[in-house]
Amino acid sequence: MKNRLLMICGLLALTSMVTLAAAIDGKWTVTTEGRNGPQTQTLMLKADGGKLTGSLDGGRGPADIMEGKIDGMKVSFKMVRAGRDGANQTTTYTGTLMGDDLTLSQVRDPAGKAALPDLAFKRAK
Repeated sequence: MKNRLLMICGLLALTSMVTLAAAIDGKWTVTTEGRNGPQTQTLMLKADGGKLTGSLDGGRGPADIMEGKIDGMKVSFKMVRAGRDGANQTTTYTGTLMGDDLTLSQVRDPAGKAALPDLAFKRAK
């Protein structure tokens, strides 16, 4: 009896994790204040178990995310883009999914020296 109960609890927990991961699928947007006024960023995400794929378009065209992960409500990924000097810049995003809200902190390498403002994405309807 205990084994059955443990198995059922385990299956329910696994189902909950898959459901939460699938809840992130879709289009997310945030509007930030840029040099020339408001700028909309679009994040497209797809979860497959704990793996997260997609792209982020911050106004310079979409770039694929890398090393994407989702674990319950915790989300993380990286993005590499060419910087102003032509060298690659890596930005690490970490955050939390809460329903139709996705809050991401962003840190630009090298060595996490440039912390950037948090982004409060909303699910696009």
